[in-house]
Amino acid sequence: MKDLIALKQQLNGLNTIEKLRYLAETYKDRIVFSTSFGWEDQVVTHLIFANQIPIKVFTLETGRLFPETYYVWNRTLEIYQQPIHAYFPQSDLLQNMVNAKGPNSFYESVENRKECCFIRKIEPLKRALAGNEIWITGIRAEQSANREHMEDLEWDEANQLIKFHPIFDWTLAEVKDFVKANNIVYNTLHDKGFPSIGCAPCTRAVREGEDFRAGRWWWEDQSKKECGLHATS
Repeated sequence: MKDLIALKQQLNGLNTIEKLRYLAETYKDRIVFSTSFGWEDQVVTHLIFANQIPIKVFTLETGRLFPETYYVWNRTLEIYQQPIHAYFPQSDLLQNMVNAKGPNSFYESVENRKECCFIRKIEPLKRALAGNEIWITGIRAEQSANREHMEDLEWDEANQLIKFHPIFDWTLAEVKDFVKANNIVYNTLHDKGFPSIGCAPCTRAVREGEDFRAGRWWWEDQSKKECGLHATS
């Protein structure tokens, strides 16, 4: 935690790109960025790739993504000519779950959904983060009530590393403006009412007036909306 306090002081006064560069230089080969190809993640990907910042970019290939997500993934590779490393679920864990409970067991209970999230996302994430000290994300404060209590630089107890959210204080309007101004490829599902895009069976469009994450696991109680990737407790 002393490192976190010192790091906050060192980053103070730097702009977003300068912060990313400083972290990449200070934690060489021990810093990663996770993308799920949403608006925010495409912005951060652009900041990293367009400025040639040596940060490894990875994604979690759950096997249940939208076709639109795969399109954005592929176009991003074509545009920047930089690698995006894919982490897949362990085949034996996935096979055992599907054989025992079927392909859509996550609809049946919170426990089943969390099991699916663990196999398809949490366990692969652990492998992706292993050996690293800094985890960059596209999290913004206004995305959910839970995230309003986070900071742009924080200690992740579950994964034992520091997390940095470079666009933490950006509004959605600022994200959209940046995407447009820089001609960044984005997921067209955002134009169809999908503010948050995850696995296809677990994501729907959000109706007017609904919470930002109402489209994720909509059949569950509102308090259980996080999958565990960014747990704060």
